[in-house]
Amino acid sequence: MERPGYVYIMASDRNGTLYLGVTSNLAQRVLQHREGAVAGFTRKHRCHRLVWFEAHESIESARQRELRMKEWKRAWKLREIEGLNPDWDDLYDRIALP
Repeated sequence: MERPGYVYIMASDRNGTLYLGVTSNLAQRVLQHREGAVAGFTRKHRCHRLVWFEAHESIESARQRELRMKEWKRAWKLREIEGLNPDWDDLYDRIALP
């Protein structure tokens, strides 16, 4: 059985710095970004807000989607975010386990 996968976008603020990633455990990975647990881009640029995500049946299909989206222009990513989340709310509470 294949693991599910998620493509997600973290942001520093509305229309701020964006980070596009892929994971098999969205809640855990977003928590790592929010807490700055791993040194890197999201900690340096304070991308702590989950503003968009998309579920996939497999991690492989999620990775393929991420690679395609990394080639996108910024404006396309902004349209994708605002289509799901026009107010740029932090979606972490929607995915976090109680």
